Amino acid sequence: MLLRWLKFNAVGAVGIAVQLAALALFKGGLGWQLDFATAAAVEVAVLHNFFWHERWTWRDRPRGGWRDSLSRLLRFNLTTGVLSILSNVVITRLLVDRFQIPYLAANLMAIAFTSVGNFLVSEYLVFRPRETRE
Repeated sequence: MLLRWLKFNAVGAVGIAVQLAALALFKGGLGWQLDFATAAAVEVAVLHNFFWHERWTWRDRPRGGWRDSLSRLLRFNLTTGVLSILSNVVITRLLVDRFQIPYLAANLMAIAFTSVGNFLVSEYLVFRPRETRE
């Protein structure tokens, strides 16, 4: 479990860079509204992270074919994705509005807050061993 947690965080570290770059592009570059830019940036990171979790973090779990992978992607988006989008939008907005923290720093704090929940959801709901799915 410790090795998986370390892999999860390694993927997450790159995902943080992806998310912050996407947020900077959407908000700073394209001028999107903060909540929409945050949600879109999170989804970009969620897709990135799923790809690497599927191929590295939970590589030891039976993967099946493309339909199984698509099913896991759907579960990942409906669990980790929704949790991440909601918590990132709410926490980022709160930190920006209430405490005047710059939006990228606020979003980084939101990511940190959400990471443990995302790992547990991924471990026990998304990438659970095949024999427990029935």
